[in-house]
Parts: sequence; structure tokens; C-alpha cells
Amino acid sequence: MRFSWRIFAGYFLLLGLLAAYVVSVVRDEIKPAMRRSAEAVLLDTANLLAEMVQPDMVAGRLDDGRLAATLQRFAARQPQAEVWGVRQDHTQLRVYLTDARGVVLLDSAGQAVGQDYSRWRDVALTLRGQYGARSTLADAANPLSTVMYVAAPVRDGQRIIGVLTVSRPNLAMQPHIERSEAKLGRLIGVVLLAALLLGALFSWWLSRGITRLTRFADSVSAGGSEPLPHFAANRELDTLAQALGRMRSELDGKAYVEHYVHDLTHELKSPLAGLRASAELLQDDLPPADRARFLQHIDSESVRLQQIVDHLLQLGARRVTPAATLPQATVAGDAFLLRQALRNILQNAIDFTADHGAITLQLQPVAGGWQLQIANDGPPVPDYALPRLFERFYSLPRPHGPKSSGLGLALTRTIVQLHGGDIRLANQPPGVCVTLQLPAADAANPLARVLA
Repeated sequence: MRFSWRIFAGYFLLLGLLAAYVVSVVRDEIKPAMRRSAEAVLLDTANLLAEMVQPDMVAGRLDDGRLAATLQRFAARQPQAEVWGVRQDHTQLRVYLTDARGVVLLDSAGQAVGQDYSRWRDVALTLRGQYGARSTLADAANPLSTVMYVAAPVRDGQRIIGVLTVSRPNLAMQPHIERSEAKLGRLIGVVLLAALLLGALFSWWLSRGITRLTRFADSVSAGGSEPLPHFAANRELDTLAQALGRMRSELDGKAYVEHYVHDLTHELKSPLAGLRASAELLQDDLPPADRARFLQHIDSESVRLQQIVDHLLQLGARRVTPAATLPQATVAGDAFLLRQALRNILQNAIDFTADHGAITLQLQPVAGGWQLQIANDGPPVPDYALPRLFERFYSLPRPHGPKSSGLGLALTRTIVQLHGGDIRLANQPPGVCVTLQLPAADAANPLARVLA
């Protein structure tokens, strides 16, 4: 399983458990909260009715008092109302009144008049001067059939002369509880879906960043020129990308050194072989003319070796740092001439690079061929000199050595043009950049691996 999908799966599991916990807690709180609210309303109602019945009870005229008639009319009412989406066609409040002994005197349901309720918790506690309330099952087989009873004392001065109880079945609240739970479920579902979408988006974003880093690492391994990815919104990924970029620079520098040592070995091999052969021949008895010719050959090869060594010493002493992006490329042409052209360009770049400076080589495919850019961070070329740099015998003073013959760039341009290519030199801050373009090899031309 991919790393991003593992993160998403863990996020989904954690979110699901959290949502289930929240739903469980809220559901456990909905029913008690609604019952506590209903109990408070019943308490206020009981105390209000106790005050209303107190004058009739003290006067002994309950049967023809206002409360008895009011309770009868109240039981017969049909509200025909819709309360928050729940239809209510009849009243569900029950009221009964007992005397100081707990005997029922009035009952709005007409069921318990004359019965002894002194043992019921609501009546017994209230007669003792305490808060009386109870919850009783109306149907023992149905756990949802509980009825809540809340009582209030009827007083004559400080003496309790009766108890007025108000009751309401909890089933009356069940539709509202179910409605609230359904609404909560829908809300949790929407929140969960939104969170899952955000989690999926985050996983895709993270996976995309890791994929870009993986593609860049594969490109580095293959020697490609994949651009370094940047992550403005993710500092950790951006730091990792910068580390990979530094690794590529180190690998490019190492590869450059390996190629350079390989080319140097090849360059040294030829003059050393010539020197050894000439020295072996000079051990024989040769005519003066042949001896002079071999001695001249030894001298020329020694000069060639000296130039190579001087070039290496110059590069090392000034600590020029190379940075190269050079994929494998093949172009059509003469290997010796193209090497000479590249050597001339690189020599000029080194000559005009400051101490501890840098030379950057970048090779990339273009339409019909390859384009090589060699840039240094040396001083810019004066504007007056730019049009004349490829002229024969025209040269600018070197900051670290004598003025050249002025033939190197002219020869280079001739070689490039003979191969159907193009060469340009321009100021490119912070230094100078030479752009060399050569056609790619095809079946009709020989191949020269000059950049390998």
C-alpha cells in the first residue's frame, strides 16, 4: 500500500472512531437533557396549579370549584397543533390532587379519585416537606412507557393540606428526541464526508509531492536534467527537495571529475606513447636526419604534455568549481575537430573566471540537435567587443595571464559552422555564456561521442 493511502486509511479510521464517540455522547445526552427540561416545566406547572387550587381547598369547595371544571375542559381539548414537525392532537398532561393523608380528591383523567396515593414517591416526599417526583412505567412490558410525575404542596399557612401532582408521559417527547437524533446523524454524516474529502485531498497533495521527488531522484540516478521541484506550502518536502538538489550537484561534480580524468588519461596517453617510441628508436644507430626528426618529435610532445599540466595547475590553483548537467548525447561530425572547439571554449571560460569562481555546463536537446551552454561568473564582455570576439587575431586581455593569439574562438566558429551548427556568446549575469548548437547524429553521418 502506498504511503499516502496508509495516511488516509489511518485518518479515516481515527475520524470514524471520533465521529462514533461524538454521536454516542450526544445521543446519551439528548434524552436526559430533554427530560430534565420537561421536569423543570412540570415543576413550574405544579406550583402554579397548587396556588390556583389553594383557595378552593381551604374553603372546602373542590367539587364546584374552578379547578375541577377547568381540568375537565382541559382533558377534552384537542390542540390540532404541529410542534417542530410533530403533530399533537390531544393534551397529554395529567393532574391529580390529594389531601393531607394522600387520598386522591381530583383527577383530570377521572381514574384515581378516592384511591390512596400516600405511598407514591411524589406524594409521600411532598407531604414530608421535600421535593417529590417519580418516574413510573405505564406498561411493564414497554421500557419506553415511563411517565414523569412532579408534585407541589398545597399549603394553608405553613401547614401542608394537600399535594398537587402533574404528570406527562415520556413518550410524548420521543418524537422530538428521534427527530433531533436524525438531524444530528445527518449533520455528522455531512461533517464526516467533508472531512473525508479534505483527507483525500491532503493525501493526493502529499502523494503528488512524493511522486515529484521520486521522479526527480530517478532522473538524478539516470543522469537526466529534471528541474528541482519546489514546495512553497510544505517546508519539510521543500527541505528534502533542496537536499536532493545538493546531492545531484555533488553527483554531477563527481561525474564531471570522472569524465575529466578519463579524457585527461586519453590526452596523456598519446604523447607518452610517442615519447616512449621516439626514445626507443633513438637508442639505435640512426642517421643524423632521423635522429633530429625524432628529437623534434620528443620536444613537441613534451611541450604538449607541459601545456596539459599547466592547464591542470591553473585550474587547481584558482579553485574553479565545475557544475555540469550532461546527459549522453551524440552529434554528427569529426571527433577531433569538435573536441578542439570545446577545448577552446572551456579554456576561454577558465581564463576569464575569477578565483573560487564557477563554470556551469548544461546540455539539453533542441529541435534537430543538441544545445550546450558553457557559462562562467567572470566579468562581462564590453559592449564594443561583443561583435568582434569571433574575428581572427582579436583578443581581450586575460585577468590571470597573457593575451591570447585571438585564433581560438575564430577557429571554433569555423569548426561549428562546418558541422552545420551555430555558436553565440552573450553576457548573462553574473558572467558570460557561450551557446553552442550542433545537429544530432543521423544515419547519413558518422557519429562522434564528444560529450560523453
